[in-house]
Formats: sequence, C-alpha cells, structure tokens
Amino acid sequence: MDHLQWRVEDHVAHIVFERPPANALAASVLSELSVVLDEIESDTQVHAAVLYGEGRFFAAGADIKEFTNVETSSGFSDLGTNGQKVFDKMEALTKPIIAAIHGAALGGGLEMAMACHLRVATKDAKLGLPETTLGLIPGYAGSQRLPELVGRPKAGEMILTGLPITGEEAERWGLVNKAVPEGEHVKAAVEIARHIASKSRITTEMGLELLRYAIPSSREEGSKKEAELFGRAFASEDAKEGIQAFIEKRKPAFKNK
Repeated sequence: MDHLQWRVEDHVAHIVFERPPANALAASVLSELSVVLDEIESDTQVHAAVLYGEGRFFAAGADIKEFTNVETSSGFSDLGTNGQKVFDKMEALTKPIIAAIHGAALGGGLEMAMACHLRVATKDAKLGLPETTLGLIPGYAGSQRLPELVGRPKAGEMILTGLPITGEEAERWGLVNKAVPEGEHVKAAVEIARHIASKSRITTEMGLELLRYAIPSSREEGSKKEAELFGRAFASEDAKEGIQAFIEKRKPAFKNK
C-alpha cells in the first residue's frame, strides 16, 4: 500500500491515510481503501475499526488535479459511481468503522466519513461539501447521506452554499457523534471502538444490519441520479473554470454555462 496502512490493536483496526499534504482521495487511494476493507472484513481478529489521517487533515477532498485527465461527462459519471461503490462497501461492512476527523473533512473526505458508521471530530475541524465553489456537485453519494444525517434543510445549506461547519457545529447538527478537543480525536474514537469490540460480534453485526434497514429505499435511485448529474456538472464550462481556478489558487469567474 502506498498511501494507506492498517494494523490491529486489541481487536480494533487502525486505518491510516498517509498522503501528504492533504490526504486527497485520488483514484489509487480509493482502490487501496477497497482492498483494505476486504481484508478487514475477512480478518477474524478485527471487531471494529478507526479511520483517520496523518498530518494536518483527515482528508481534504478529492484529488482535483486528477479531474483534468477526464474528458467526458460519462467518464465523470463513472468516477462518481466508482467512488460510491467503495463507500457503499464501507457502509455494508459487518464491522463498525469510526471516522476520527481533524483538520478538515471536505468533499470526498466528508463523503468518506459519512460512509463510516460513527464519527468523532475535533471541535475546530472543518467539515463541508464545497463542490459548488468549483462549479460542481457532490459525487460520492454525499447528497444522499448528508440529508439522512442532518435533515434536508441543513444538508441543503451545506451543499448549496459550499460553506463548511466546525466539529462543534457538526455535533449539534448530528453529523458527528462527538466533538473533542484538538488532538484527542483518535483516542476518543478508539475508546468507542474498544467498547464496541468488547460486545458480541453477533449482536454487533445484527445492529449494523438493522441500521441499514433504516436507510430510505430511495438511496440507490438517488445515488444513480447523483452520479449522472456529477458527470453533467463536469461537462460544463463553469466546472472547467472552477477546477482551473482551484489549481491556480484564484477566485473562479463563472459564466453560468
């Protein structure tokens, strides 16, 4: 693994992103994550897992520079669908994963955190879906999971404005289970994971299965629509301008085309 490492301590798997400086979710990173999820699922020593990033961020989003290598709307739709499949696999795991968030969880980073079963964040962490600032929309089922967690009004505010909220706000909104002081996110997540790991694996699996039944039946349809619109958004002139502006570190000049 080039950017993702994992180890087991006291029946808790530590999944660690190591792709400085921002732990951006490149396609290769998502592929590695998919492999790790399979390994954790089959490892009988793992009863729960904690996911976190090294360095300054949890995961500051997708690798924007990779977007310049995709040329067609269908190509971007496939990109969204592939990301959705990895995060769906995470959500379907029979062992709970807790995201330990610090620094920033933005765009794909937040979508990954939302695919985890529980979330802990530092109080000063930034969580958001800033895709609209690039002339884009969420593509890894973020538009579907966020309303399930915080409700449609708050989800609409985050998606349409693109503005992030703090870990403290995220706790009040129900986006994270707990907000903790800086530097204590991994410790807090591991404590929860160890508590879960001490329970019967059978009842833990059953609990996760019941939670999946609570997800609205329209999720699959909504995710497909998101991937389709994700591709259409990338085909726009505004998306090209937004991506280029991000790379050039300037404010985009959108033309609504």
